[in-house]
Amino acid sequence: MSKLYSFGQFLCRVFFRMFFRVRVIGKENIPEHGSVLLCSNHIHELDPPFVGAFIKRQTRYMAKAELFEKPILKSLLPKLGAFPIRRGMSDRQALRTGLKLLSEEQMIGVFPEGTRSKTGTLGKGLAGVGFFALRSNAQVVPCAIIGNYKLFSKITIVYGSPVDMETLREQRATAEEATDKIMEGIQGILNEYV
Repeated sequence: MSKLYSFGQFLCRVFFRMFFRVRVIGKENIPEHGSVLLCSNHIHELDPPFVGAFIKRQTRYMAKAELFEKPILKSLLPKLGAFPIRRGMSDRQALRTGLKLLSEEQMIGVFPEGTRSKTGTLGKGLAGVGFFALRSNAQVVPCAIIGNYKLFSKITIVYGSPVDMETLREQRATAEEATDKIMEGIQGILNEYV
């Protein structure tokens, strides 16, 4: 983990603990080593730092390509380990980058819905997350953010038990089928804790 990322994590923890009533559940479900695909629902633009702030490993995020065009973010995001993805199309370079990171036993954080939910309910997942799950040996950890980011309100993050992908890999399932299984894992957490 880079020093910059570690410092950023610290600042994020301080920020979230200062302005929200944070509850963290299931940190033990994040494998300490090996490739991990961390898949979360998406309700707010603060989700990426919130998902990564309370765990020991560095999380590499795919971020929309437009962010890499902003003056400060274009130099900061790569230093924090983020890489760009062009939304609304098949971005082969982003897929290659993601698979390379997973082959290097890193952890990638993804929001399978591809955009924030306006209603707070879980939307349909995009096939890209299923592609990563099937084409790598990554452990797939579902994650759910519950609550809202109103000042001093309660917000919970739950890291669930890894989703079994081995059977789908053996059956040569489609990326869509793998994505559906991952989304079931996220929805299961929401059903249990909401």
